[in-house]
This record gives sequence, C-alpha cells and structure tokens, in this order.
Amino acid sequence: MKSVFIIEDDISVREELFILLNNAGYNTKVLTTFDNVVQDILDFKPDLVLLDINIPGLNGEVVLLNLRKRSDVPVIMVTSRNTESDEVLSMSYGADDYITKPYNPNVLLLRIGAVLKRTSTSNLPNYRDLDINMQKGIISNGKDEIILTKNEMIIFNYLLINQSRIVSRDELMTELWDNDEYINDNALSVNISRLRNKLKEIGIENPIETRKGIGYILT
Repeated sequence: MKSVFIIEDDISVREELFILLNNAGYNTKVLTTFDNVVQDILDFKPDLVLLDINIPGLNGEVVLLNLRKRSDVPVIMVTSRNTESDEVLSMSYGADDYITKPYNPNVLLLRIGAVLKRTSTSNLPNYRDLDINMQKGIISNGKDEIILTKNEMIIFNYLLINQSRIVSRDELMTELWDNDEYINDNALSVNISRLRNKLKEIGIENPIETRKGIGYILT
C-alpha cells in the first residue's frame, strides 16, 4: 500500500483529503503542526507528499526547497493561486506536479496515481547521453540543464519510453488528460514546440520529429 503525507493547514480540507485518499486505498497521514515539516516528512518516509503552498511558518515552496536537499520523495504542490510563475517556481524547486484549488477529487487521484507511476519507473531508456531526472523534471547534458514544466515532462517521458515507434497525437492527449483538467490540440502543439526549444538549449538539435498525419517520434 502506497503512503501519502498530507500537509495542509485548513482542517476541513485535510480531513476531506484524508477520507478521499483512505477510501482510494492509500495509507494516509496528515500533519497537524508545522514547526518541523521537513523532518516530519523524513520521519514518515511517505511514497508521496501533498504539500500546500500556504502553510504556517515557512511557505510550501521553501519547505520543498529544503526537502530536496535531503530527499527525492515525490511532491505534488497545492495552491489557491493560478499563475504560471508559481508552477514554474515549484517545478524548479523540485515539485513533481502542481494542482490549483478548487480541484476535482477524481482529478487529484489521477494526478497522484500518475506521479507515483512516473516516479517509480526505473531504468529509463538512455537518450543522447543526457542525465534525465523525471522526479525533478530536469534534463542535463553534464554542463547545462533545462527545467521542464509538468506537461513538457509528461510528453518527454512518454516519447522516451516509446522512442522506438511513432506516438500519435491522440496518445499524447490521453496521457496529458490523465494528468490535467483539459488540454486542447493547440496546447499540445505549443508544449511540443517549447519542449523542442528547451532541448535545443542544451545542444539537442531536432529531437522530436513530426510525422505528418501520424504523430511524433523521438529521433
């Protein structure tokens, strides 16, 4: 049974989360004091942390930054703010995903399941001798590194594990749908373009080839 640690200062919200995750089959624990959050996480040794940004004392992003100095445990950040800068900052600090309140409980469960599946994947295929850290969404060539957003990371991971074949747009849309509330066809194209540009920043030219009318393949 996978364990989830809920770090949320709103009592009603964390009680709802506790019931939701317990009913979904997770071993769930909630944090009720916030004096030593990082050590509490390390002591519990959860499989995943659900971390609210707005908690007493240190905010969730600072907690995450300090946690990443000592642990790679998967973390989903939760916030009532909906800005791209918050998402980018959280991902750069090492978050594995990011969800905004109010969220659909079923979507949250999908997110948790997807992160656990993604971060438990071992022995990822090699790609152009890059150092790929899916837990942190970081790809490095040994000298320079890029930080991927959640959707860029999902796309790259899916192309990577299927790099021997062409992946259809429908497959990618389905993979993203399982992790996000909604993404349209144009948004997929935008994410593919941004991923290409980021990989180019670390010297990877033409990494994703478009097969017109079919899909994409990692070259």
